Amino acid sequence: MLTTISDWLVNLGVNQKNADITSYVILALAVLIICVAAKFFTKRIIFGLVSRFILSNKMKWDDVLVNKGVFRRLSHFVPIVIISLFSPFFGVYQGIIKKAVGVYFVVVFVLVLDAVIDSVDEIYRMKEISKTRPIKGLLQIAKITVFIIGGIVIVADLMGQSPLVLLSGIGAAAAVFSFIFKDSLMGLVAGIQLSANDMVRIGDWIEMPKYAADGSVIEISLNTVKVQNFDKTITTIPAYALVSDSFKNWRGMVNSGGRRIMRSVYIDVGSIAFCSGQMLERLSKSSLLKDYISSKQSEIERYNKSLNLDPSCTVNARRLTNIGMFRVYIQNYLKNHPGIHSEMIQMIRQLPPGEHGLPLQIYAFTNTTNWVEYENIQSDIFDHILSVAGQFGLKVFQNPSGNDFRRILSDAGDSKTEV
Repeated sequence: MLTTISDWLVNLGVNQKNADITSYVILALAVLIICVAAKFFTKRIIFGLVSRFILSNKMKWDDVLVNKGVFRRLSHFVPIVIISLFSPFFGVYQGIIKKAVGVYFVVVFVLVLDAVIDSVDEIYRMKEISKTRPIKGLLQIAKITVFIIGGIVIVADLMGQSPLVLLSGIGAAAAVFSFIFKDSLMGLVAGIQLSANDMVRIGDWIEMPKYAADGSVIEISLNTVKVQNFDKTITTIPAYALVSDSFKNWRGMVNSGGRRIMRSVYIDVGSIAFCSGQMLERLSKSSLLKDYISSKQSEIERYNKSLNLDPSCTVNARRLTNIGMFRVYIQNYLKNHPGIHSEMIQMIRQLPPGEHGLPLQIYAFTNTTNWVEYENIQSDIFDHILSVAGQFGLKVFQNPSGNDFRRILSDAGDSKTEV
């Protein structure tokens, strides 16, 4: 074919040397036009019809292959085949063309595998198991491996050597690569540990104060873990930090179905006293205390009678206290609260008194883990507790404010005026 073109040009009056060069150019342009036309036909017509068929069916996984460009990249193999078929016609340039086609083939093959790996990742993330067993880190390792092997094959082909010859020299450079890609290697090991030990999943709520992270995990990759904080900012944490440092994962709380309330009400110690008969009569009208007061009074009367103790004239006699009644009231209130988890621990306990009074701690679990609902339930409970404390003759402790000091000074001034 090349000779035919050259002879035709010579017949037109072109000298032999220029005719040979021009014949190569004409043949190259002809092959290029054929490649472009064939690629266009393959991409637009054949793969276009295939893509429309895939997008119209009910399956979703094959749509990902189209969206990630797998078929579009496959169309590049058509020019490779055409150039390979025409390469013998280029005579002395056949070897160079074959090397170029070889490099082109490897590049296209690597890009197709890259699109396939991306498709596998997206298809896998459609499944529920992806939240508990993310594989993005492993797929990134596969990508790196594919690109490294592709690069080795290209270099070996250009040098005319076997890829195994280059691989033998990689061992010597391993120390250098391990230093340069230290973070990637550490991330690789950490990613495997995170996945194997099920330490963190996509969707987990984690706290890591060292990195100012407090929110939900949205991505786990080879080197990093992305956390979307509750203020919608994104914190990126090195994967190895989750293995080497401590962090809190709230997954156990979410899976349990209950979220803990552990908050104290500080009672002014000066307001704690024995219950008077009038207070007991008033509190007995409460359905939450009626049975308790009745049974407890009977128990105390039997005890005092057995030791001949008169509650009205001796400190040794047992008597009901307002703080004890308040504690029992809160306990029964929580048992009847619709927002409290009935199968989890409920406890009202006194902590050691301090400079802010006697801490009465409420320890219970809500029956929801939703943040907004949890806060509403907790606020509802403490609204009631703080409001009802006065019914037991108790005062909630708080440091004196400016108004308190003004009232004291005003009372002192009024007293001097009266004098």
